[in-house]
Amino acid sequence: MPIIRILAAIVVPPLGVFLARGITSAFWISCLLTLLGWVPGVLFAIYVVATSD
Repeated sequence: MPIIRILAAIVVPPLGVFLARGITSAFWISCLLTLLGWVPGVLFAIYVVATSD
């Protein structure tokens, strides 16, 4: 499952965050960062996925 989360975080950052934590503040931050630029969204999503359980 972590491989799927990481791939989702790279392709669609909010999806990776959603799979790792659900709809929390991290999900909304990921959405905002992805709208501002794909790279910040990906970096934040990978960080969230890597630090979750």
